Amino acid sequence: MQRRQESPDAVKVRTLPVQVAAHLTRRIVAGEVEDGRAPSELEISREFGVSRVVARETLKILASLDIVDVAQGRRVVVRPRAEWDYLSPLLIEWLPTEIVDELLQELHQLRVLLEPELAAMAAASVTGETLARLRDEIGRMAELEADPEAYLEVDQEFHMEICRAADNRILDRIMYSARWLGTASRRLTNEAPAGSLHRATAQHTEIYEALVARDPEAARSAMRRHLSNNYTTLLAEKEQRSKRAARRR
Repeated sequence: MQRRQESPDAVKVRTLPVQVAAHLTRRIVAGEVEDGRAPSELEISREFGVSRVVARETLKILASLDIVDVAQGRRVVVRPRAEWDYLSPLLIEWLPTEIVDELLQELHQLRVLLEPELAAMAAASVTGETLARLRDEIGRMAELEADPEAYLEVDQEFHMEICRAADNRILDRIMYSARWLGTASRRLTNEAPAGSLHRATAQHTEIYEALVARDPEAARSAMRRHLSNNYTTLLAEKEQRSKRAARRR
């Protein structure tokens, strides 16, 4: 059975500890904590009017995201931002747009390093069954070019199918862990002007044809072209958002 990926928007209801953790994270990002000290369990309980159990779970969530260090009998300390778990869908949801934009550019750097090589590896070992699934996904892309959100899911699965075909468990886990950022990135590029999804389908087809030919270099080059086009679109969308934000001010 193929592993299906859950949309980060699939569940909107958030528990109380998650809601409090989100509020505290935004406060930390905004620089509203003093001397790198996050609120203690008791302080959270008093400020938000929640039980000590909820406050304790809130701190566990923040610690699990590497946002804070919690030690028995010691104050709660904010960890350096470079060490936070930016692969967590929760954290990405809580961060401001400008930081997410930076992370998407860093994700592009990761993809350029890994995905062309994954495509080349897949070309050398891809099976007929995998090629059939990729062919079906391209067909679905062509049908969904007027539906960016549905297109997004198929796009994501196409790339993960190639990753699995490369048959490297470590690289598979790295790519799978970054899927939430990948979804955010694809959502932006899929919102580009009319015709962009048709071009994306054509680029995916080029990658597929290189895999069918069992041509590693052609697969590597086709993936690089696709990623380059995505990055250009990503930057254009970022510029448009900046202009819209400036007009609102």
